[in-house]
Order: sequence, then C-alpha cells, then structure tokens
Amino acid sequence: MSTEPSFPAGFRWGAATAAYQIEGAVTEDGRGASVWDTFCAQPGRIRDGSSGAVACDHYHRYAEDAALLAGLGAGAYRFSVAWPRIQPTGRGAANPAGLAFYDRLVDTLLGHGIDPAATLFHWDLPQALQDRGGWLDRDTAYRFAEYADLVGRALGDRVRLWITLNEPVVHTMLGYGLGQHAPGETLLLGCFPAAHHQLLGHGLATAALRARTASPVAITNNYTPVWPGGGSAADAATVVAYDALHNRTFTDPVLGLGYPAEAPLDLSVVRDGDLETIAAPIDALGVNYYNPTAVRAPVAPGGLPFEIVPVTGYPRTGFDWPVVPDGLRDLLVGLRDRYRDALPPLYVTENGCAYPDEVGPDGRCDDPERVAYLDAHVRAVGAAIAAGVDVRGYFVWSLLDNFEWAEGYTQRFGLVHVDFATGTRTPKTSYGWYRDLIAGQSAPSAAAS
Repeated sequence: MSTEPSFPAGFRWGAATAAYQIEGAVTEDGRGASVWDTFCAQPGRIRDGSSGAVACDHYHRYAEDAALLAGLGAGAYRFSVAWPRIQPTGRGAANPAGLAFYDRLVDTLLGHGIDPAATLFHWDLPQALQDRGGWLDRDTAYRFAEYADLVGRALGDRVRLWITLNEPVVHTMLGYGLGQHAPGETLLLGCFPAAHHQLLGHGLATAALRARTASPVAITNNYTPVWPGGGSAADAATVVAYDALHNRTFTDPVLGLGYPAEAPLDLSVVRDGDLETIAAPIDALGVNYYNPTAVRAPVAPGGLPFEIVPVTGYPRTGFDWPVVPDGLRDLLVGLRDRYRDALPPLYVTENGCAYPDEVGPDGRCDDPERVAYLDAHVRAVGAAIAAGVDVRGYFVWSLLDNFEWAEGYTQRFGLVHVDFATGTRTPKTSYGWYRDLIAGQSAPSAAAS
C-alpha cells in the first residue's frame, strides 16, 4: 500500500503572495501611500532598514512570475490587491491605472490555466484612512465595502475565489496591540475595536461581492494550536483564553456564534446588527498555519493576561519557528470538530518556512529543509482529509522571496530565490519538488487512487 497522501479530485494546488511584499512601484500609476510606506519610513521599525518600495518588482515582472506559476503546474494563485492602487485615499472612484494592473494580471493567469484567488486586504491600508483612525474608526469598514464593490465590479467575472481579509488577528495584534507592524499602535487588548471593524468590513464586503460575482467568498485567518507553557490550573485557563482570543474571536462571529465569552474582550464597540452583518454566509474558510503557540499565566501583574513561551523539542526554521507538521493536521481536525455543520470547506491559504537560502556558484539554490518541511505539512493535510475534513486546496507561502514585513529582506520564504539587487529569479530545489508533487497528484493514476 502506498504511503503517499491522497487528495480529492479537483484539489487546488497553488502558491500565495501579498501586494506590498512583492509589487514595488509604490509611487507609480497613481498609487496612494499605505500604512506600510509610512511605517517603513520610521527609523528602527524594519530590521534591515528596508521597505517594499521595490521589493520583487512584481508590478513590472508579473508576466515572468505568472510563467513561474505555470512552470509549477499551479492550479491557483493567491495574490492580494493593493487598496491604495485602487483608491489612493481609501475612498471615491477607482483609479483606472490601478485596476488595469490587476486586469492584466488576472488575464495572464487565466491564459496559463491558473485560477486567480484575490485577497482584498493584506494589511496595506491607505494612509489617508489611517489618518482618520484606520481600523479603529468604524467608517473604515464601510470604506472597505465600497472598495470591495469597485474591485468586484472590475474582476468579478474572472476571479475564481475571493478572500476579504488576510489574518485579521495578526494585523490587530501586531499592528494595533503591540506596535510591531504598521500602523504601530500599542493598545494591548484595547486594540479590539480594530478587530471588530475588520470583521464588520468583512461582512459588508461579502455582501458587496455577492452583488458582483458568483465566485466563492472566504476569509483567511492565522490559526495556531495553543499548548500549555506550564502545569498550573492558571496556565490551563490561560490556554483556553488565548485560544478564544487568537482563534475563536476571528471565527466564531463569522460562523454566526458571536464573540467567545472566554476571550478577554470589551464588547462595548459592538452595535446592534453588527453580529448579523459579520455572520454573512461564506463559501470557504482560509487557514494559514505556521506553528503552535505555548502560553502560560503571566508571572508579573499588569500588561497582557498571557505570556507566550517557546515551543521546545522541535526543529527550528530560519525564523526560529518550531516545525510541527502534526499541528496542521490537529488544527484542521479541530476546526471540524469545533464547528461541525457550521464550518464551510477549508483551504490552507498559507503554509511555509523561511531559511537563509543562497544561490551557489553552480547557479543552483538548494533548500532541502524547505522540501522536508513542505512534504511533512502536505502529508498532514492529507491526514486531515483522510480523517474526514473537507479541505479543497493548499497554497505554499510563498512563490517568491519577498519583503517580510518588520523583518525586511532578512527572511526568505520563497519557492523561488529573488536577488533583490537585480530582481533575478532562481527556482529553488523546493520549486522542483512542488512541481513534481503537483504533476503526480494530477496524473490519472493519482486521481483514481
């Protein structure tokens, strides 16, 4: 009996990127400033002092990158639309040049037989909206719906999967809670209004997209299994509270269950009708997985009601993240067991790892650690499917080495190495491995197994 995992017919294999991390061209064709442009200009915010001003220059090299996807045999490509390209000030009419870029990208993908999967918000809020409060301001949710309508009107006939938000938990916690990401606010748990207004925007945008497209609509969150970092009763209670805060706060209300009582949230920002709007039916749920999180009760009073501690006993990536493939299987099975009939089909919309990859003198870029990582995680997805979880696709993070937010260009996640001085793309060993995996899964014998 083969030990290879089995995936259902029609399973979508793809790769993912995000606009600010790869596009560059931040001042071209009428694009407005984003919060990340502003954040990167502040000294000390980015590890290597860099920005996404050029990044991978995908704005000019998108056809080359689409050809790389075609070379993989990818069936889908998850990209994000830069809100400041469409509405430079976050409101009003669409910028025709901005829409034209995504029009060209989508048509190029379809020409290669690749399904476009578009994320509307991957953290690059127009700076003009941030100047009015950003996601702390309720009006931003309505501006997001207006933007969704503009993009849906332009691309709704060709995009095959819509994702409203990427990882609202990370954008809320790191952008508004801890100040490690743009816009750099340090509100601790006072950041909850930013979470709520993102979810409200998701519900409003879902309704706007429904009027413009028949393609499925989803939301993507970062999920983490939560493990106890100590053996006390207080540590066990902290696990429940952190799971509610990180995982359930961004899923329960979307699936019609309201905010979890176990999460330490001030719900005074929630208005009548908001939860009904947030619970607009979705067609799929995106799951981003990188590693489990271990927490314990805080040692010192004040501050956050949890303390994150290292997960030990596992290999580490170049980012110093623990490599725990079984965590992905457990997560997918856990979502099914928790939400049952309320859970829509799942897509693994991000999964990947960073290592310090270099192109050798022979022109090759060997990354055996990434091959091992991806192989183990793909097997974990297969195990979840074998356990009865409805998973429809898997997207590697990322197609390209890119601008890794506060880490700048110090972390490489790509299947393809990018020389950031020249823009040269060099497919890594993992690119060839993934190409062969996709080809094997697409073969008649694999489909029939």
